[in-house]
Amino acid sequence: MLGVAIAVVALDQLTKTWVATSLAEGGWWSPLPGLWRVFRITHITNSGAAFGMFPDQGNFFIIIAVVVALAIVLYYRYLPTGSWLVRLSLGLQLGGAIGNLLDRIRFGHVVDFVDIGFWPIFNVADLAIVTGVGILAYCLWHEDPAAHELTLLPADDEGKL
Repeated sequence: MLGVAIAVVALDQLTKTWVATSLAEGGWWSPLPGLWRVFRITHITNSGAAFGMFPDQGNFFIIIAVVVALAIVLYYRYLPTGSWLVRLSLGLQLGGAIGNLLDRIRFGHVVDFVDIGFWPIFNVADLAIVTGVGILAYCLWHEDPAAHELTLLPADDEGKL
């Protein structure tokens, strides 16, 4: 989990730094010129939550990110060793939360840049969080309910176990 989180934070911060130093805010660039309406890099900032919801609530989202990161780290300790897909999902979510947290602490906003036209502009951290949540939902949906059933021990004649 830690390796995935570190990789996400590194990729997120590198791409955001590249965008912030290469494009003025509001500027855009198309790596695929023929598809500029479908995919381009657009430099915007976001002081709210994902997709621009709740603008200017950065301090609130700093607290949320810290709580989420701590919850993931604490929960990780209790995972069975064979839960590699759950561990991957938590690593993605942790890395994404830390990546956006670093932006909020340093700049007071998050740098977004992935612009696929019909969807709100997002960044690598957002993509990692959404992917991690999707993987976790998949794991929970396909979890074997029998793994959580209680096994009752037979009682003796006096009702004692």
